[in-house]
Amino acid sequence: MDCVFCKIINKELPTKVIYEDEEVLVFNDINPQAPIHLLLVPKKHIASIMEINEDNAKVMKRITKVAQDLARQNNIDKKGFRLVVNTGEEGGQTVNHLHFHLLSGRFMTWPPG
Repeated sequence: MDCVFCKIINKELPTKVIYEDEEVLVFNDINPQAPIHLLLVPKKHIASIMEINEDNAKVMKRITKVAQDLARQNNIDKKGFRLVVNTGEEGGQTVNHLHFHLLSGRFMTWPPG
């Protein structure tokens, strides 16, 4: 498989790991759009949110919990943050491996991009 996130998960490409457990890997986005811009990636390859099903849905709960914990650790839980999932080409997904962007440290405008 030629998935950049799978290569990062398998330690084939270097990255500074912010958090890791048996299901989730978190690292900094290489093109940050905010002072805090983390990527939360399930270790199991799931191409997009459209592939979430009964068998792999628990990863959504785990990623949400990790996002909450990271928000608290970064003292952004009260100020606010944005958790984004891009899906498909028109949705802005550039890597076909489900991932969540946790962004904070600046005022987020609406509508986004």
